[in-house]
Amino acid sequence: MTLTFTTLIASAQFMIVTNINQPADDAEWEVSNFTDNMGIGYQFDDKITVGIMKNGEEYDVWGRYNINSMYVIVQAPTDSITNAANIGVGYSLNVWDKLYIEPSYSMPMKDNSGGEFKVGVAYRF
Repeated sequence: MTLTFTTLIASAQFMIVTNINQPADDAEWEVSNFTDNMGIGYQFDDKITVGIMKNGEEYDVWGRYNINSMYVIVQAPTDSITNAANIGVGYSLNVWDKLYIEPSYSMPMKDNSGGEFKVGVAYRF
């Protein structure tokens, strides 16, 4: 079991992700604009990544499928995965070494309340 775990960690590619929250009209930029939506992902191969992300005070699970520099992402809260899942598409732009800027657009799968444009940052190990 230890050998399997060590091999898995040694060959794995982890990534740290965050979505940048724009402050309200009169508010200033703070560290929480970057840290409220931080997460970590485990990249199984070049195509599939799964992880967990902080969403304010709650946690979401997420997974994504890479197609070259584009990706399809699914994110859902841990308490109601099937009822509140979001699906979206994004683009991963390499800006320096292993640092990526990732604009994306996602929308709820169940209701028609509209979508949301996000700008994220990812660092791959």
